[in-house]
Amino acid sequence: MSSQGTKRPREEDNTTETSRPRKRPGGAARVSKADSEAVLQRQQQRAEEDRHAAATRGVEEVVRQHYNAVPQRGREWRKTDSRIKGLRSFNNWIKSTIIHKFSPSESGREPLPLRVLDIGCGKGGDLGKWQQAPQPVELYVGVDPAEVSIDQARERFLQMRSGGGRGRGGRGGRGGYQGGRPQRTFDAEFFAEDAFTYSLGDIPIIREVGYGAGSRWGPGGGFDVVSMMFCMHYAFETEAKAKGMLANVAGSLKKGGRFLGVAPNSDVIRSGVETFHERRAKAAASSLKMERKGILDEKSNPATHPMPSRVPASVVQETQAPSWKRKAVDEVDGEPPSKKVERSDESSSKIETAAAINTLTEPPLDSPLGGNFEAEKQTLKDRGPDLSPNGDGHAKSDADSGPSKDDDLKVAEWGNSIYRVRFPGDTPKDGIFRPPYGWKYSFFLEEAVEEIPEYVVPWEAFRAIAEDYNLELQYRKTFAEVWSEEKDSPVFGPLSERMGVRGRDAGPLLVSDEEMEAASMELCLGE
Repeated sequence: MSSQGTKRPREEDNTTETSRPRKRPGGAARVSKADSEAVLQRQQQRAEEDRHAAATRGVEEVVRQHYNAVPQRGREWRKTDSRIKGLRSFNNWIKSTIIHKFSPSESGREPLPLRVLDIGCGKGGDLGKWQQAPQPVELYVGVDPAEVSIDQARERFLQMRSGGGRGRGGRGGRGGYQGGRPQRTFDAEFFAEDAFTYSLGDIPIIREVGYGAGSRWGPGGGFDVVSMMFCMHYAFETEAKAKGMLANVAGSLKKGGRFLGVAPNSDVIRSGVETFHERRAKAAASSLKMERKGILDEKSNPATHPMPSRVPASVVQETQAPSWKRKAVDEVDGEPPSKKVERSDESSSKIETAAAINTLTEPPLDSPLGGNFEAEKQTLKDRGPDLSPNGDGHAKSDADSGPSKDDDLKVAEWGNSIYRVRFPGDTPKDGIFRPPYGWKYSFFLEEAVEEIPEYVVPWEAFRAIAEDYNLELQYRKTFAEVWSEEKDSPVFGPLSERMGVRGRDAGPLLVSDEEMEAASMELCLGE
């Protein structure tokens, strides 16, 4: 007979039952609680790490999202429909001028090709300007934290290369701004990277060209030029980022290399902050003067300020105070109203004195207040609405007075119809930013997606830190100074006409006063 399908009798296994570990009541709950606490601790640790990472990222994430969201409108729109086309043209002319001045041909011999590192390259708007530089460019490396911008820069470069090597950003024509033989389109690579937080030596092409990590006074790198246009201010969120930025600049530049760029003009920002505090101080003084004048006018009016000697005690005693004020009068001696008729003459005298004080705007000099204005103001506050300065039986409300001018003086803010600068909090009255890091303000420019956070770059602090990285100042000009010095140049004068900054044949400036005011917020720098 087959044994399949036949069950053997189950044997009793008493040893298993007796050896099974038993749990005391509540034991499982205690284990669960311990596990929960461990999970909670891990969650808190992860949350703390996330907060630290967010703090480390800081403003870069906001800026990256902002520039990723900026629409690609095209050249024709910028030339015809933009409200700030004059400012756009002026900014581009400034950058073309600076690039030309800081990439000169080496006299006496065939110029060596340049290797350029563009930190904060954005959408590649300066590619054409470098193509038109007087000294040919061999390699261009663009770095920017905004991925969308890097994609657009890469696409722009491919279009420039397919166009036969004619750079369009500076519109210098064949062979650069001064004519001559067309230049071969340089090689270019683009990377989405934060150059203020991370070392650029980790990027293969930069490491290949040369990157001198380590000592500030180390051997340096292999790039001839490092450019930073309209982005340096983001590094001044923290000291670590500012030094990280300069470490990348110094580590990438070869000995004798050139560092150039555009940064916010801290002199203009300082002036704006000082003006704000002056206006606020004047407004406060004017408000105090008007308040004192109102008190004096009220004092000098005999209809509203009868002298105590003209208020007979009998009149005060016979006159009933309003019902909502009776409690204050009746309880002068701490007695209930029912006992008022039983008071002595001395009590009546106290009632008379209290009533007189409650009737007057200003206490007499021989009163308990002794003519003290601060005590007087407190008395006005305590007396009730029918004795307010309005004199109409109602307390003065915000609706009665309308919007206050002080609303415009809460924080430092200035600008015009196309740009606006606004500090979110307190600013130094003397306009000196100490410490030099973390002074955030919002900058709004017409046709931008939104206000973006920027940081003050205090000039003296920046220069001192740059010297620590063996970077020596050679050039510092406002946009207006660059225009004044270069507008009649045989090179940059005609260039300004071609770029739409001025009319033909040395015509008038095509940049409005408001656009020039916005342009005053920037400085050109060269090391």
